[in-house]
Amino acid sequence: MLTNLLKSTIAKSAQKPLFVVALSVLLTILALAYTAQNFDMTTDTGDLISAKTGWRMDEAELEKAFTVRDIAGGSGANSAAYESMILVVDGKTPELAEDAAARIAAAINGDKIHFVGAKRPDAGDFFARNGLLFATKDEVKDTTQQLIDAQPLLGALAADPSLRGVAKALDTSATGAVDGDKDAVARLEKPLHSMALAIDARLQNRAAWFSWTNLFASGKGQLAPPTRRIVQVAPQLDFGDLEPGSAAYGAIMALLSAEHLDANHGVRVAITGEVPLADEEFASIRDNIGVIGAFMAAMMMLVLWFATKSLRMVAAIMGTIVAGLMMTLALGLLAVGRLNLISLAFIPLFVGLGVDFGIQVAVRFNAERRDGAAPLAALDRLAAAIGEPLLMAAAAIVLALGAFLPTEYIGIAELGVIAGMGMVIAFVLNVTLLPALLILLRPKVPATEVGWSGAAPFDRWLAVNRRKILWSFALSVVVTVAALPLVKFDFNPLNLRNPQSPAMRGLGDLLRDPDRTPNTIAILAPNLASADALAAKLAKLPEVSSVITLSSFIPDGQTDKLALIEDASFLMDSAINPFDLPPDVDDASTVAALNKAAVALRNLSLKRPDSVGAAAGRLADSFARLAAGTMAQRASVTDMLVPPMNTTLNTLRASLQASAITRDNLPDDMRNAWLAMDGRAKVEVTPAGNSVNNVVLLRFTQAVRQLAPKATGLPVATQEAAHTVAFAFIHAGILALTLVSLLLYLVLRSVREVAFTLAPVVLSGFLTLGSCVVIGQPLNFANIIAFPLLFGVGVAFHIYFVMAWRSGVGDLLQTSLARAVVCSALATGSAFGALWFSHHPGTASMGLILMISLIWTLVCALIFEPALLGPVEQREL
Repeated sequence: MLTNLLKSTIAKSAQKPLFVVALSVLLTILALAYTAQNFDMTTDTGDLISAKTGWRMDEAELEKAFTVRDIAGGSGANSAAYESMILVVDGKTPELAEDAAARIAAAINGDKIHFVGAKRPDAGDFFARNGLLFATKDEVKDTTQQLIDAQPLLGALAADPSLRGVAKALDTSATGAVDGDKDAVARLEKPLHSMALAIDARLQNRAAWFSWTNLFASGKGQLAPPTRRIVQVAPQLDFGDLEPGSAAYGAIMALLSAEHLDANHGVRVAITGEVPLADEEFASIRDNIGVIGAFMAAMMMLVLWFATKSLRMVAAIMGTIVAGLMMTLALGLLAVGRLNLISLAFIPLFVGLGVDFGIQVAVRFNAERRDGAAPLAALDRLAAAIGEPLLMAAAAIVLALGAFLPTEYIGIAELGVIAGMGMVIAFVLNVTLLPALLILLRPKVPATEVGWSGAAPFDRWLAVNRRKILWSFALSVVVTVAALPLVKFDFNPLNLRNPQSPAMRGLGDLLRDPDRTPNTIAILAPNLASADALAAKLAKLPEVSSVITLSSFIPDGQTDKLALIEDASFLMDSAINPFDLPPDVDDASTVAALNKAAVALRNLSLKRPDSVGAAAGRLADSFARLAAGTMAQRASVTDMLVPPMNTTLNTLRASLQASAITRDNLPDDMRNAWLAMDGRAKVEVTPAGNSVNNVVLLRFTQAVRQLAPKATGLPVATQEAAHTVAFAFIHAGILALTLVSLLLYLVLRSVREVAFTLAPVVLSGFLTLGSCVVIGQPLNFANIIAFPLLFGVGVAFHIYFVMAWRSGVGDLLQTSLARAVVCSALATGSAFGALWFSHHPGTASMGLILMISLIWTLVCALIFEPALLGPVEQREL
């Protein structure tokens, strides 16, 4: 019945070819118009997995609890976007890093076109005033004493914050050091030496920077001056664009250029985070996609020509594929609304399997024409011979792809919907449009035999060595199954990206920074007391480096520390906060001050034949050369010394205004970030060890979740996503195998023939996984998509062979069917194997596995399947 229906369909299409082609063109145009009006694609990876999975619900609950009003404190739901872009600001000095981060944050907060806003998690008024309280008592004592000892120098600088003031301050210090306390004089060596080096470099037009903060800081522990600052940015995103953050990224780059925040000015700013990483990923995919696409098309057409030896047939097959692709895209958008990163893979699935259908029809048509049949008769015979196998293959592939629908992996489920519809379209077009095109284009009758008579020795070899072949493949099953535990699944999506891209390099720096790694885990506790109790338990785990709750921002031992800070503030207040305004600066007074300071420093050098004297002598020479130099040189040195001096003085003034911290007087934004409105509290846990290492992250996550099963965060999401994807493929694989087996049994009515069809498919899958073990290629989120294509192509190939064998066809390798199967595999493999050359590591690995899987599929189809089937006369009907 099915055969008669297919014969009728093909015959009617061939009898009215112009009508069929015109209708197909019209449907293609309508599909293009619909696509142009409704095309939508999301690059949001959060949409790929169902929001109803347990770990995603935990994520959503945490995000909802801590949805702050916005970056400035107003209402909104953009808190989750704060870390969408992370600017890592590294300065040659602490002052440069702080100044750059402050300017960047201010500019971004003023640009509401490209950004929601920006915040600085490691800075702000709270930390500027109270930073000393988070150090140990001994560190506070050492720091305040250093400041008190430096009071004369600081006072002079504060009174006249200019190059002239610097010269006067060092003049006074050098004069007093001639007969000064030995220890006090020794402290001058570091600033004298450092300043001399920096001034000499500027005089030689070389880049140089100077840090006053490093002179007055203890340089260790909590108070070590940071040369790295972080700015978290919430960009305005357009998820309809393949690079949603491109406008914001461009705005940041323009800002950095306008503010001269670059290596030439002592600052390096790395832009990383979820958005730039995703944008770079698409850029790397797009980078050489034109070349790859052209190569794919050329290779596919070359193989099609090899299969048909007719350019007209190649044009007919390619026209059928293009029309089907356009219709599938339109129906896919209609069915699921928009494409995602995974469902986009319907293109290789459709083209790979569509090419197979087209080659089967074209090669069989050529075979019938070679045997003397007229075009219409050839199509009639074609329908009788391969119509049912084609329908079976299409139906089996649709069922296999539909097996992904019940999974929580939405990306692959939507791929199943679109690709499944595509298989229906591909089958319909190959029994309507393609026959019509063959009639209209009238390809010539093949001049040579379509089958491969030269393969007769191989058929005989298969028959003679059948047992050896079967035992060899049985052994390969045992070996590959034993190797399955060695198959690695790389759950870290970062490894799919180019490690040398700017965003990945920036992220790598953060991941290796134990104080700033984004690989942290967050936990939602019922209240702050519970959060603190849990934090105490987590802090004892060897896998944990640190644990933070809101209570972490209330320092211990504040009374003693505040006493030390208040003493220093009392002694230094008048020095660093002078009442009198500094006199106006002019170049003449600056030159005079430099020359006078040079004399004092040279005198100190003569009086002190030690390292302090040597440093003083060198700075004396530097000051003399600077005084004799040009105004431009003095301006350059001023730019190097004065802005960081002001930054340091402002920081010192703020740090000496510390006050007692309680939960009630913590800043609102800090409380909102750690304590929800309903009283629930957040706990943040940082891993010990190298957070770039997958093993470290796995142990860290497991250890934390033993105490807090509902923990969330990047390490949890990464590993849970891997489990979700792996389970989706296992579940879908079992379901697909079951559904396809039932379909085959309904048609073949033989368990044995069902096994003959599916056993080689399963074997090719095992061999592909075994090959991955041998070459050290782990499975990942990208290349695992090759397996649905492997299953679809494999099922199709083996259905063709089994149904030909059961209809009495022997010596399968000599048939036109074998030619079609080989050419189909070559077309798919050579075309999509080109993905191996993509600059995107994930896409490249997918191309590699596609090639490996198709090679094993072809081996199983041409060697294992004929040996498994045996002679025609031995079949069981």
